[in-house]
Amino acid sequence: MSSPLTLKVRRVRAHTDPLPLPRYESAQAAGLDLRADIEGELVLGPLERKRVPTGLALALPPGFEGQVRPRSGLAARHGITLLNSPGTVDADYRGEVQVILVNLSQEVFTLRRGDRVAQLVVAPVTQVALCEVEVLDATERGGNGFGSTGL
Repeated sequence: MSSPLTLKVRRVRAHTDPLPLPRYESAQAAGLDLRADIEGELVLGPLERKRVPTGLALALPPGFEGQVRPRSGLAARHGITLLNSPGTVDADYRGEVQVILVNLSQEVFTLRRGDRVAQLVVAPVTQVALCEVEVLDATERGGNGFGSTGL
């Protein structure tokens, strides 16, 4: 097995009680859990959305991105998910990673400092060169779109 990639992480705010750095919560987990770096509590009403800071800035290696994804437990239990999902953290971005939470339930949801709000999956990226053409290669599916391959 090859050695893992190194992801440089910087805390963007000094705090007397710093949050744990993201970590994989199981041996085969794909995502690192991101936590809410807020003071006190943040309340999300039904259908309300808010940006939630993680307190972290990243230096992803060239050729990689950070995919910010919802946590399935929050979605299933509370109707809390992410807008712009998956969000992309580009390798050249050095600002604070924030997540856009939305409450899709009919209940108020209260978020507390340190709650796990999203997961970060680091994935390779391929950049492409565009080649404009007059006609694309034919396929069996052709231009048939949404729902065309069945249920």
